[in-house]
Order: sequence, then C-alpha cells, then structure tokens
Amino acid sequence: MTLADGPLTDVLVAGRAARAAADVLLRLRAQGDLTGRGLGDAGDAAAQQAILASLSADRPGDIVFSEEAVDDPRRLTADRVWIVDPLDGTREYGEVPRHDWAVHVALWEGGDLTAAAVALPGLDEILLTDPAPVLPAHDGGPLRVAVSRSRPPAEASAVAEALGAELVPLGSAGYKTVAVARGEVDAYVHSGGQYQWDSAAPVAIARAAGLTTCRIDGSPLVYNDPDPWLPDLVVCRPELADRILGAVVPVT
Repeated sequence: MTLADGPLTDVLVAGRAARAAADVLLRLRAQGDLTGRGLGDAGDAAAQQAILASLSADRPGDIVFSEEAVDDPRRLTADRVWIVDPLDGTREYGEVPRHDWAVHVALWEGGDLTAAAVALPGLDEILLTDPAPVLPAHDGGPLRVAVSRSRPPAEASAVAEALGAELVPLGSAGYKTVAVARGEVDAYVHSGGQYQWDSAAPVAIARAAGLTTCRIDGSPLVYNDPDPWLPDLVVCRPELADRILGAVVPVT
C-alpha cells in the first residue's frame, strides 16, 4: 500500500495510521502461530498500539476515541476527536485467509466527520475521503444488499423484497459499508446496533463517494455522541435511497 507524499493533511494522517495498523496485522497473521480468537485478540492489541503511535506522532494534541481503549471524557468538549476501530472484524481476521475485515481511522471535527481512511489489508487497499472512491456504475444485474453472515435483519429482507434484490453475506460492519462504495453491493441495511467506531470511518468514505448514509428512519448519523451506541444505519446508492427507506420499519 502506498500513500501520496505531500503536506501532512488530516486525510494523510488517517491513512498513515490505518496503514501502520494494516502492516502490523498482516505481519501478525503471516507468522502463522496464532489462529481464531487468539489471533483476533493479538491483532486488536497490536493494531491499537500502531494507530496510537502514529496519531501521537502526527497529531499529538488530539483525542482518540477507540474501541480498544477506555473512553476519554475529554472527547465531549474537544474540537478534534479521532474515532478508531483498530480491527473491525476480529472474527474474520482470525479466519485466514478471509479478507472482509478492516481498519478504521476517522476524524470528527466541529460536529461532523471531516477526514477518514479505511484499510482493507486483505485486499492491499486503503480507501480515503480525499481522493474519494469513484462509485462504479451498476452492472445491470440484480441489486445486492449486504447483510451479516449470521443474523440478517428483517429490515434488510424487506428491502431485498421491495427491490427484487439479493442478500449478500459479508464480514465486518466496516467492510459491508465500503463494499457499497467499491461496487460489490448496492446497499447495506443494519438494525442490530453497532458502536460509533464500527461505522465512522466507513461512513465518511461512503459520503465522500456520494452515497446516501443515514439512520433507517432517514435521520442523520451522529458521531462523538456521549452514548457510543448507534442503533441502525443505511448506506446505499443515492438513487435507491427513497425506495429503501420506504421499505424499512424504523426501530422503536
């Protein structure tokens, strides 16, 4: 993976941190002495340290809000907060050679997500908000909706029925989100709940690519909220948004 040289912008900082974690995760996986849960736990810890080291070097004054660290209450009054998931898809990472796992690094600034990187180490790829991914044209086949491998939500099934779409089981939450931006699927509908770090960076990438991102009732996704829980989300091609939102029943 390479990132263009240039001024140390926030997007470049995000990309450097994501790449540092990706490199550590790939080395750990390649060693071959750990598998399954043990590999996932080791990967979580190693990727967290790699991201912290990178962000501390590049943006030492910023707050980091991470799945793998105690919540720092200073984030609620800070101007800049990095929302991080060092290893999204621990189970998939532990199932060598699966590739549907990711590293998330997003910057929240002034009330919204302003820069992000999502590394897909299993594909040797890093997606950035700038330059944003170019959304591929639909291939003309059946529409595809990404869902959990184990628990597809009823809302996703309702969307698939309304659109005549196929349900496509994929791994981590972040991978399912960026799969829409990569053109692997056309939508991701989730109602089982996630944490903010599960979607912050992928949603920033999706927005940069021109996708629709919202709650299943159509309201905005909010990040760096005091409660880290995010009950549901929709990520889809913009031309499908009205039909998808019309097919789902908001969570109550």
